[in-house]
Amino acid sequence: SCTDRRPEVDPLSGEVSTDDRTSRLTHADAAALEQALRCALVWGAEVVAVTVGPASSDVVLREALACGANRAVRVDGAVRRAEDVATALAGVLRQADQVWCGDQGLEAGSGAVPVLVAAMLGAAGCFGLVEVSAAQAGAPGRLVVVRRLDGGRRERLAVAGRAVLSVEGATSRLRRAGLPGVLRAERTMIEVVRADVSPGAAVRVGLPAPYRPRPRVVAAPAGATALDRVRSLTGAGLASSTGAAERRTPVTAEPGEAAEQILAALARWGYELPERAEP
Repeated sequence: SCTDRRPEVDPLSGEVSTDDRTSRLTHADAAALEQALRCALVWGAEVVAVTVGPASSDVVLREALACGANRAVRVDGAVRRAEDVATALAGVLRQADQVWCGDQGLEAGSGAVPVLVAAMLGAAGCFGLVEVSAAQAGAPGRLVVVRRLDGGRRERLAVAGRAVLSVEGATSRLRRAGLPGVLRAERTMIEVVRADVSPGAAVRVGLPAPYRPRPRVVAAPAGATALDRVRSLTGAGLASSTGAAERRTPVTAEPGEAAEQILAALARWGYELPERAEP
């Protein structure tokens, strides 16, 4: 993602203005690029930098080329919704063995784009990574990663084969581009393709909501009148054989005697009481 790291905010209107000259990769995307470059160096693979946006986004692609990416592809289109961005990326990444993304992008920091891309490509997904280590050259595509879980916990995973991985910005720091890399990036042509975000192509997700268990099916209250149905629901007026009337009987007694009556009633209702030691 291309973002202005030094935006200016109007103190009166609150309007945010950006400048292409100060636009760079987000910290999370820079960390993802660095991890991809490290893995490519171990495995002897090719790194292709892909972004979605207008022509002003070429600055981040040239930054990726200067740092060591082999190719750069820009999906032309001013799309902002996470579903549209994922659809545009998935159309270009069909042949990719691994897809590296930042865990938070421009879509309100939701981290939904890597998840949607993994679903569209039918690839495994490892999201929110905090540690990444590549296997040796003899085992290309194999990784050992650690991802963040809720409650301060961590999960260690072994990744093999096609996968979409998203990393946090603090995972690694993008290497500094040398002068030969910068000159090569200026001469390299950036491939431009059209964004395919036709209706129905994206995966639709709903708004987050609290978990609600499924409702239980219960029998309707019986009774000809409303009063009878209320009695059926509350158990008021039932025969004492069911124990309901007995449970509503007020008792006035001394503490010791009241405790004995409570224990006796619980025993009659079927509760298992521990044996009491003799005083």
